[in-house]
Parts: sequence; structure tokens; C-alpha cells
Amino acid sequence: MPELHIPDPGDRDTLAAFVARAVRLDGQTMVRLRERERGAGLIEAWVATPFDVLVTRAVVGVVSPSDLTVSGNELLAALTVTGGKRMDPGPPRDLYWQSELPMGGSWRAVDDLPAEEIAKLAERGVTLARDNVGPQGTPPASLMDQTVLTVSSEAMQIKVPMRCLFALSGMGFLDASRAEDVVRVTATDSWMRLDARYGAALRRRHALLPLLF
Repeated sequence: MPELHIPDPGDRDTLAAFVARAVRLDGQTMVRLRERERGAGLIEAWVATPFDVLVTRAVVGVVSPSDLTVSGNELLAALTVTGGKRMDPGPPRDLYWQSELPMGGSWRAVDDLPAEEIAKLAERGVTLARDNVGPQGTPPASLMDQTVLTVSSEAMQIKVPMRCLFALSGMGFLDASRAEDVVRVTATDSWMRLDARYGAALRRRHALLPLLF
């Protein structure tokens, strides 16, 4: 039987808030719980958002098995209703996880951006999205894929699409009231990552080529 052990009540509240936000965005969402390293005592929670952007938050704890996908609703119930340091996160639903996770590698710092400005850009994007809802009730892909930020370092240039800001905002990762907060942009050759105070959003920098048979 799967088991989730999170000793600190603050970490349990942190994970519960993360999962609650994810469920609010998608009532059928799955959460992948994965130990960062064997024996490190850190669990990474991963969610594939409706924006085609991954989001993640780490807490201190242990999960068994060490890589497990569960229903967001069932995990949220375990965290908020059942309570306690040890809990049953729900039955394994590993087959429902369809998203690629970034491989371990060298993440290079690109830039630190004021969180307040990122929040303002996200708010403008949400306003645009409301005014340009597509036939499926979602913003058009052209708006989601629009580059809203270009950040550079000596080694690389990163183009950040609107969908990444939607993910940061929708998950409540930004706190515009803290003037000193920054969003840290890092990247590998394949992935970009935006770390805010309450979590991170990740997306592939380049689309994968389709397989040809």
C-alpha cells in the first residue's frame, strides 16, 4: 500500500495548498510524488497544468514507492481530512501520467526578475484571455504561445511564453506584495524553469519532434 510521510504540519499545509490550486485548475488532475534523491528526505510534487506547463513544489518527507502518481482529489482529502504525519495518498495511477519530466542535469542561471513585474504581466495576460476566449472556452494558442519575456545570459537566451506566467499565477506562486521577491530563471539545453516564492513552472524550450514510423 502506498504511504506518504510528511512529519511537519507546515509542510503538509504547503503541499495541500499546492494540490488544492492544481485541482481548482483541473478537477481531474494527477499529482506525481517523487523523492528527489534516495535518502535526501525531499519529495517533489509534480502537476501537468492545463497550460501545457509543469509545476512543482518540494516538501520534506518520504513517499513509498519513491515515484508515485495519485489522484489530486484523493491526495487533497488525505492531506486535509485524514491528517496526520503518515497517510495513504490514494491508489497508484501511474498510467495516467503522460508528461515528460526534466532529466537531472546542470541548470544554468539566466536572470532574476522582479516578482511584482511578473505578476503584473500575468494579470494583463489574464485580462486579454478573458476578452479572447476561444470556442472551447480557453484562450487561443496564439495568445498562450506569445513571448512576453526574453531573458539572456552570456550563455543563452530564453523566451518565456505567456502560458508560463499563467501557470505561475494560476498556481498562486507569485506574491506581488513582497517587493523584494524575484522569479529566478534557469535553464538547460532542453528546459526552462521559473522559480517563484511558492513553487516553480517548467516547460520545454523546444517542441519535441514527432516520431515517424
